[in-house]
Formats: sequence, structure tokens, C-alpha cells
Amino acid sequence: MNVLIIPEDFRKDQYLLKPLFSRLFSTLGRPSIHVRICQNPLLGSVWEALKVERLTEILERYEGKIDIFVLCIDRDGDPHRRQRLDRLEREFERTHTFLAENAWEEVETWTLAGLTLPGAWRWADVRSSVHVKEEYFEIFARQRGVADTPDGGRRELGAEAARRLDAIRQKCQEDFDALARRLEAHVRTSGASV
Repeated sequence: MNVLIIPEDFRKDQYLLKPLFSRLFSTLGRPSIHVRICQNPLLGSVWEALKVERLTEILERYEGKIDIFVLCIDRDGDPHRRQRLDRLEREFERTHTFLAENAWEEVETWTLAGLTLPGAWRWADVRSSVHVKEEYFEIFARQRGVADTPDGGRRELGAEAARRLDAIRQKCQEDFDALARRLEAHVRTSGASV
């Protein structure tokens, strides 16, 4: 089985999303599920990622090669983003297995949920910040000495966080865990080989 994760901008998000979803399928006893990150086309923004035409282009490009498409974008403080994602899922439900989720508030939140944060940081503050990337993730990467890498520390911190998937699922129940449960259900019902 092949899964394509569609980020709003793969250039940095890939280093957070690939280890996270690879670990998720591994914990399901499905390490044979191949996780890919959509790099062609580069969407470059949440607005492009929400366009039916752009998503249709991706679905057609990978037709026959991908079993599950997963759109992962930031919520960015938009209280209506989930409704937009629900409409996109309905748009494609007849032709593809297409799931969509918005990280609350940015995909960096999922990574921070799997890391041991500085003692002065409260998880509730991280989780409620609309600007998690700037207010927490980038500061954390600097403190860890990995911010100066081309990916801003995402490769190292993403891999580290993925090892604590249970913590991510527990702290991010409304978004990541909800998506994980839907993926688990699909994998179970599809009879994916181990």
C-alpha cells in the first residue's frame, strides 16, 4: 500500500511529516506501507493546497500509484478550516481515498508534542499559539543547536518526535490523533498486507 502525504509546502514540512506517518503505520503493524511526500507539484501555500484544481492535478498525476492521499495543512487560526477540509473530502470521496487534516495550529505543533520541552513551557500555551513555528519551534531548534541546518532542525527533531508517537496522539487528539484513527480504520478495512 502506498500513501501520499500532501503538505502545503514540502520543503520543510516533509522532515516532520514523513517520520511521523512512517512511524504511525509501523505501530499499526504495517511497516510495508510506503509513505511518500508530495513534492511535485510544490504547492507553496495553504491557499494553493485548498484549491480543488491543484488537488485534482495531484490525484490525477499519482493515479494508480497511490492508495491513500492525505492532505496535511496548518489551521493558522482559521476556525472554518475543518469545514473546508470536509468539503474537499466529499469532493474526492467517490474517486479516491482522500483524507485531510489541519494541524492545530501548525504541523510543527505535532513535532513539539513528541519532544521534551523546556521546563518553563506549558503545553497548553504551545497548543493554543497560532504562531507555534515562530514562538516555540524555532526557539526550541535554536536551543537544541539545530536551527542553522537547511531544514531549520526539522529533520533531526521530526525523527526524534516520531519515536514518541503516543505522546503526540495524546496531546493532539483533535487533529493528529483523529487523523490517525481514520487511517487505522482504513488500513484495517482495506486488508493491507503486513
